Amino acid sequence: MSHPQSYEILLFAEPQGSAPAPEPGAAIRSAVVDATGDTGASGYPRYEGEGMAADINPATHTVAALLVDGSELDYGLTARIAERAPGTGGTGGDRGTG
Repeated sequence: MSHPQSYEILLFAEPQGSAPAPEPGAAIRSAVVDATGDTGASGYPRYEGEGMAADINPATHTVAALLVDGSELDYGLTARIAERAPGTGGTGGDRGTG
């Protein structure tokens, strides 16, 4: 099975308590992660880049594990991924993982 060579991971804040909802589609952080050729602790391929390390299930395009700047994802944040189209630098559509 061929695995995508890179994804773009987008982090979104979910409203907490009386906090205002973020603007729709406004990611608070993003990173392009590239395949390392390694398998993560979850058993899925490992992707790293721009301060993020993720194990991504290539069959479902979901994040099985994610570290941001070496720490687990904070409560109230969700991650979505978008497969990057080969040779374009663009994305092929996002997939929710929250």
